[in-house]
Amino acid sequence: MVKKIGLLTGGGDCPGLNPVIRAVVRKCLEYNVDVIGIKNGWKGLIENSTIKLDFQSVSGILPKGGTILGTSRTNPYKKEEHLKSLHENYKKLAIDALIAVGGEDTLGVADKLFKEGINVVGVPKTIDNDLSCTDYAFGFDTALNTATEAIDRLHTTAESHHRIMVVEVMGRHAGWIAVEAGIAGGADIILIPEIPIDMEEVIGLIKKRHDRGKTFSIVVVSEGAKFGNKDLVTQEEKLDEFGHIRLGGIGDILARLIENKTGYETRVTVLGHIQRGGTPTAFDRVLGTRFGVKAVELAIAGKFGQMVSLQGNKIIAVPLSSAISELKTVDLELYNIAKVFFG
Repeated sequence: MVKKIGLLTGGGDCPGLNPVIRAVVRKCLEYNVDVIGIKNGWKGLIENSTIKLDFQSVSGILPKGGTILGTSRTNPYKKEEHLKSLHENYKKLAIDALIAVGGEDTLGVADKLFKEGINVVGVPKTIDNDLSCTDYAFGFDTALNTATEAIDRLHTTAESHHRIMVVEVMGRHAGWIAVEAGIAGGADIILIPEIPIDMEEVIGLIKKRHDRGKTFSIVVVSEGAKFGNKDLVTQEEKLDEFGHIRLGGIGDILARLIENKTGYETRVTVLGHIQRGGTPTAFDRVLGTRFGVKAVELAIAGKFGQMVSLQGNKIIAVPLSSAISELKTVDLELYNIAKVFFG
């Protein structure tokens, strides 16, 4: 019987984490199950850094961004002693089940630990919306709305100054934020990782707008977009503990190329971590709440090695191994809809 559940949030922060934490704790109260909050992702389980979560500790956190538990990009499989400490602390804490909230990397660790005997349930979190087996991860809708609002605001200054505005958004290797925010914000060109950038086409579309009397353009580019077969544009060569490079800078390169090839004044705006911060939208609050409740139900039922998932309007369970097997990239049908409005 499950009497104590451990809860951690790992990887990048995003809006909606606190609604999940609140939902887990409130649902556990129905079952008289104790909840131990593990601080700073997998790092907290390695260092045995925890906090007891109860009704009072989750009161008022629903609208707050970030996570009251803290987070990190710690990978316990980088060092053998860390993995050993993690297993020892799991036993010391007398946890009957563990709920891990995170993206591809956090849930990848969760899947490995499940195969090593730890009772774990996963909850999908990523603003990139690139986890398989779920229509949406919480955090994406808030990031999408933030990016859309930024594009809306850039329209007015672009039109006033007759400029080309390049907007760089997050998404790593999936262009969901770029394509959906671009459509919603009325962008004139959208560039995503799934399709190599064709500069001749970009320049042609911008000139086409000017020939029609439009003196400004909005270009949305995902941080993971590439020029043909060239390497990804990165901020530094250093890798994180999961082997990821720090992307960023494609917007600056693109803006210089556009200005040099067209002569039109061009500016770049990098939204960066603004997309990950702030109050979650109503959609993310509800989705996070539904995920948290379902995760507890799976744990109580002993259905481990599973991830909660939104498919249609239903919250179901899918194998963790399936959810992390491959990235969910942009559906080309959606991108073709966006292309109708290019130029």
